[in-house]
Amino acid sequence: MDGAWLEELEAAVTITTVDGTIVGMNEAARRTFAAEGGAALIGSSVFDCHPEPAKTRTRELFAERTPNHYTVEKAGVTKIIHQMPWFRNGEFAGFVEIAVPIPARLPHFQRG
Repeated sequence: MDGAWLEELEAAVTITTVDGTIVGMNEAARRTFAAEGGAALIGSSVFDCHPEPAKTRTRELFAERTPNHYTVEKAGVTKIIHQMPWFRNGEFAGFVEIAVPIPARLPHFQRG
């Protein structure tokens, strides 16, 4: 399977390295961050993209190498944000942020 599916995924995916350098953004991420530069953000620091207190929280995530999940609403669109560390050969390599649009009311099911 090639990576073309990621480019067309209707979830914004941004990938950073261990030092916070943005190294990848799919089309949805480039659209989401168009006002901040879109594709031109590739090669820049993710820490420079956040105001306080988000900048401090982002630095904490990189130091702790732990996932972070939350929801946000902007311009009437609710998204769930997943910020997760990724690893290469067992070594911390950076973070992946996935922002998925969700309905304002999301069903919840208990399984098993």
